[in-house]
Amino acid sequence: MTEAVRALILDGHLVDIGDVVLHDAGMDVRSPTHELTRAATALRARRTVLARKAPWPISIDGLAALRGIMPTTGEGREVRSDFTPADGEGERDEDYPAFANDADPWRAQFADIDALLARTSKVLAGETPIRSSRSHLVYDPEIDEGQNEDLWLDLVKRTAPWPAVAAAAMAWKAWLDLNLYPRQPWLGFIMAGCILRARGLTGHLLPLASGFRAAKFRPQGREGAPEIVAGFCAVIEEAVAQGQKDLERLILARETMDRVTRTCRSNSKLPELVELFLSRPLVTVALGAKLLKVTPKAVDLMLMQLGGALPRELTGRRRYRAWGIV
Repeated sequence: MTEAVRALILDGHLVDIGDVVLHDAGMDVRSPTHELTRAATALRARRTVLARKAPWPISIDGLAALRGIMPTTGEGREVRSDFTPADGEGERDEDYPAFANDADPWRAQFADIDALLARTSKVLAGETPIRSSRSHLVYDPEIDEGQNEDLWLDLVKRTAPWPAVAAAAMAWKAWLDLNLYPRQPWLGFIMAGCILRARGLTGHLLPLASGFRAAKFRPQGREGAPEIVAGFCAVIEEAVAQGQKDLERLILARETMDRVTRTCRSNSKLPELVELFLSRPLVTVALGAKLLKVTPKAVDLMLMQLGGALPRELTGRRRYRAWGIV
């Protein structure tokens, strides 16, 4: 079960897999394994990239958010209660009104709390940028993580006039050479995919990690620029080929399940269940009942109604079962 879920999440569906929370989906009550935790982290990073505009991930704030580290004030910076946006230097945010001379001392405290909640909601919705700051999570005290981040971002800026594939290849090679975030090796492929997406070469985030596993190219550290670009092109080809196979598999599954939904009632939830299968890597009875707003028994009946068109069962057991188009 764990390997199947990990493969689905790390390979990356072509469609948005949505708000899949394993505990809310009713998968199991046991603690998740290390592989599943890493897969969930990679999934969260991919969804964060897809939810924000393309240039945002290629920044200090983007790197911190993708790693799951809350941004704090940078080194040598003064801690302030107000927030200065990146495009409005020297202007105080209107969400933080000044109540220093107010007779009610609690009014200022409540106003700050309300402004913080409002600004957090805007940041989560992608409306305002996160403040330019840096927060480190260093496992080796001898590694200057901030310097490595600056070197990588500087290379991304210097390769901006290059073709998209060459710039992404050099950024990926520099990520490996600098050994950025060794406990999150999959993040380098996500950043390379971000560069391709920011340049308009792709409309979605390519599953480069899956393409790298299928490709024969393995960097040894002594390759030149032509070899790196050629190897990265091979990774892209494998990622596109696997994405095409996934798309064909989804199309075939949709056509098979649509044959059953043609004969259902007009108020049936079965077509919505079919869309749920197409938009999620796995579907459980609890997840279907929650999103379709029906009872678990109704989901069981709809699964039986699909019959032979029902996607593959992934767990191989009678309890906490999950189905998915694999």
